[in-house]
Amino acid sequence: MRFDHSTTIQAAPERVWEVFSDVERWPDWTPTVESVERLDAGRIHVGARTRIRQPKLAVAVWEVTEFKDGEYFEWVAKAPGMRTTGGHRVISTPDGTVATATIVQEGPLAWLFGRMYARLTQSYIETETARLKEISESADAAG
Repeated sequence: MRFDHSTTIQAAPERVWEVFSDVERWPDWTPTVESVERLDAGRIHVGARTRIRQPKLAVAVWEVTEFKDGEYFEWVAKAPGMRTTGGHRVISTPDGTVATATIVQEGPLAWLFGRMYARLTQSYIETETARLKEISESADAAG
């Protein structure tokens, strides 16, 4: 199953990336994340691991598998019978900065989990991109 949502943000791509990639601060700006615990030091990078607690979901440890600074990172969380990949992309366009959040669920239990949580998953990524837009465009983010 695949879920994704994009939004156009009237802020520099560097600003949007700064907010989107600073995963430790996600609980500060999105209600879809209760807590974040980095399991290693520094900014995210390939191999970085982060424990995330979200409302209505099991705690998950996400490991960065792809990273292109300023543009994209992808991470994976594994559970019995399922692998979830989260993508976070920032692209500069003539109309503004486009930020895209993607969730892909694979494995024998992905179809079941995906169907049970489809509405919640889509709601979460829509909320996250909307809040990313709001915080990236705010005076506080320019700070």
